[in-house]
Amino acid sequence: MAFYIPEEKISEIQNVADIIDIVSESVLLKKAGKNHIGLCPFHSEKTPSFTVNPEKQVFHCFGCGEGGNVIRFVMKHDGVSFPEAVQSLARRFNIELPTKEMSPAEQKAMGEREQILEVNQHAMKFYQNMLFQEFSGKPGLQYLTKRGITKNTLETFHIGYVPDGWNNLVQHLTRERIPRNVMIKSGLVVENNQKTGCYDRFRNRIMFPIFSAGNQVIGFGGRVLDNSLPKYLNSPETMVYSKSSSLYGLHIAKSECRKTGTAFIVEGYLDLLALWQHGVQNAVATLGTSLTSEHVRILRGHCGHSGKVILVYDSDEAGLKAAARSIEVFDKEHLDAAILVLPDGHDPDSYLFEYGEAEFRGKVQHVLSPMDFLMQSAIRKHGMSVEGKVRTVEIMKDYLANASDNVLRSLYIKKLAEKLNIDDSAIMEKVRESIQKKSSGNDLKGMAQRENQRSTGMNQKGMSFEYDRMEKKIIAMMVQYPEILPEIGKQKILTYFENKMLAKIGGLLLEQHEKGNQSVSSLIGRVNNPEQEKFIASLAIENSKWNHAGCLKLIQQFVLSKNKKNHDLFMRIKTAEAQNDDKLLMALMEQLRDQKRIQKKRESSGGKSL
Repeated sequence: MAFYIPEEKISEIQNVADIIDIVSESVLLKKAGKNHIGLCPFHSEKTPSFTVNPEKQVFHCFGCGEGGNVIRFVMKHDGVSFPEAVQSLARRFNIELPTKEMSPAEQKAMGEREQILEVNQHAMKFYQNMLFQEFSGKPGLQYLTKRGITKNTLETFHIGYVPDGWNNLVQHLTRERIPRNVMIKSGLVVENNQKTGCYDRFRNRIMFPIFSAGNQVIGFGGRVLDNSLPKYLNSPETMVYSKSSSLYGLHIAKSECRKTGTAFIVEGYLDLLALWQHGVQNAVATLGTSLTSEHVRILRGHCGHSGKVILVYDSDEAGLKAAARSIEVFDKEHLDAAILVLPDGHDPDSYLFEYGEAEFRGKVQHVLSPMDFLMQSAIRKHGMSVEGKVRTVEIMKDYLANASDNVLRSLYIKKLAEKLNIDDSAIMEKVRESIQKKSSGNDLKGMAQRENQRSTGMNQKGMSFEYDRMEKKIIAMMVQYPEILPEIGKQKILTYFENKMLAKIGGLLLEQHEKGNQSVSSLIGRVNNPEQEKFIASLAIENSKWNHAGCLKLIQQFVLSKNKKNHDLFMRIKTAEAQNDDKLLMALMEQLRDQKRIQKKRESSGGKSL
């Protein structure tokens, strides 16, 4: 059953929720004429093709074809349904949505996400209060003080503590009248095996709330006070929290990332707090998982296409491996990366507290490029014996083959040859083998993709190209030059359309115009079809120049072309009759009947959508 949200409420949200403000929270936009452009958050790209038009309140990516209005952006970016996106924007702008007309089942589904966020908010305040309670919070506060964390840092990041015990949070949430099933869905509470009760997931831990970029508490990380395992425990995946697309500290770091065009990435919560406390306030932390493409796209959105990230991982073997794994992700997502290698025995936390911000900033001036880091790590691990050199070349050949710039690849091959004291032609031969192998694999993959596109009848942007070119041009004109809409209605141009989807869009445009509404964003909200939303956004974002005379000329050409097509159909019918081709004649007559039936329906509806 569909959620009921009054159209006037959706219009109100679209009027107050400026798309530039909403998109700018996750994409670094730069003004380009009437539009704003940035790197698309929905696919990998080197140069900006993601375009937002503030006048029409729409976005469109010329790379992947994604597009729509502000509600569509929130749906796509946050991975939520239409009602959830509307509710999120309504809450943000203090717009009250009616719920009395929803069934109990609808209200329950609509509110589940909000309930989990509410539980998280209650839990954060509970953990914070616990930390500063003289008796129960003493172990946690002593631990954090010993680690050098100031009260200002604790309050800024809303750090808390939960003492030992099986039901501290359960009792608190019960007092707040939170239903047990909602507690469990939040992931903060676990149901026992007998399903007769539940207990706290986090016990005797420092609690780090994880915020979304929009400042909502979506999950938690908990750290033990001693060496017991697991050292860190994170919230499980829920409908509001996903480790692969969440970064600790982003809600605070994003503004500084935009100013500097740079982001530091660390692995641990305390590492991030140490950086922030020492003045490095454009830092984020991964959440017990490897860096993902989604993480990199999020950072790229805040740092910009010419931005940079600096990995500051532990200097031990695990930290170096994690950095090496991350390099491929950065390369794939086209974001410049560098690695800061700390002295042996140090992590970012210990180094900053021992040496301070100035020394750390000095280290930043000598960061390694990904390729230099990989070379250094391989040589360090395998040594300079004959076997070690062979192993290093085997490791490096694939990384060198993946280099997108031939000149850069050549320079790195020469550098590696000098480091290993071997002939660079021997390394080049190995790299060529890897390139050829990669090329063969890509050819097979490309053939499969092209075959799939042919079989599905879709182009690279996911748009069906089964529409008349002139019909599309008429709709584009109607979207971009609404002054021509009265003439379209007067001449009943839509009755000539064969493509139902285009005729429907044209009809909606005419209906809106009669009501005094020329908003493209509203039109997108009415089609209720993702592909059509993308299509309309792509038309709206085009920078075509129309004038009244040009529009009338196009209308005349369109009518003539359709009349010619009808004339050709009549001539084919006559030919079939003359040749006594009954089978062809029946097919052509059916085609003619279909055309007349559609035209009659459109004429009866005033040339609007059926």
